[in-house]
Amino acid sequence: MSKKGCIYILTNPSFKDYVKIGYASDMERRLKELNRSECIPYAFRVYATYDVEEDLSDKKVHSIIDQLNPNLRAIDEFDGKPRVREFYEMTAEEAFGLLENIAAISGTKDRLHKYNPKGHEITDEERAEEASADRIERRSPFSFEKCHIGVGEELEFYKRPDIKAYVNDDRTIKFNGTVTSLSASAQMIANMDHPVQGTIYWYYKGRSLKEIRNDLEEKGEYK
Repeated sequence: MSKKGCIYILTNPSFKDYVKIGYASDMERRLKELNRSECIPYAFRVYATYDVEEDLSDKKVHSIIDQLNPNLRAIDEFDGKPRVREFYEMTAEEAFGLLENIAAISGTKDRLHKYNPKGHEITDEERAEEASADRIERRSPFSFEKCHIGVGEELEFYKRPDIKAYVNDDRTIKFNGTVTSLSASAQMIANMDHPVQGTIYWYYKGRSLKEIRNDLEEKGEYK
């Protein structure tokens, strides 16, 4: 194979809830470009790469992920215009799972590489963990009651309106006659090896539970 570049997954202790996914023709050079900035306290590190034979644009890579779930992409607004980033709100394990599935389907597992942290990367992660524990209170579990969604209300799975569940109580749902959690059911349906954020995958009246919660929190009504 004539190696052209790679799809990469980067992590950064500064953005614990996000991963950066994109394409690079030269991974080492791309990493140096990102870590040259003085605007972030910790350096990016390569979590995994997937070798590709063609030159790809970041846009092409992102479109694949966005088709699977557009709610994962970090989007904000500046001067009244949306800014779409190449950061995704998911764990590194979840992101790796996507590449793992692509490699398995295409029979190219030999192109997939996962890297262990070393040296300053381990130290950075430890320091970030300590800082986070000191200043951030753990986010409370999802509550149907606080989202004003009553027992018995119907939920639909992302892009699978044929898959439904019903609110069982404040924290659990009933899926296929079994009481379970949002995360456990989503992980099973999505056939993922790693834990997933259930509120991203389950929808109520056309909106993800994550979106509903975030909107209520911004208004101070999630209580």
